[in-house]
Amino acid sequence: MNDYHERLAKLLLEKNHQLSAYQARTWVELLWEDFEATYARAGQEYMGSEVTEKIVRQWIEHHGDKLHEFTATNPKYKQFFEQDKNTLH
Repeated sequence: MNDYHERLAKLLLEKNHQLSAYQARTWVELLWEDFEATYARAGQEYMGSEVTEKIVRQWIEHHGDKLHEFTATNPKYKQFFEQDKNTLH
């Protein structure tokens, strides 16, 4: 799973220069977990890491450049990014 997360974090860093490597990795992990949890709650059969990677990749492609804006307006997620807020790449 680390390979998936690393590839996706690298893609996110290419899309969003406002994020540090730590923040990009955190976003990937949150998006990954959110998709799998939502899918499971909906009663869907697990389709594997490849499907999750595909979905998270699509989210990054469409919304990755604005993810840093999301934490400013959503305190629930802000805590995940506080540690490393000043360190870019």
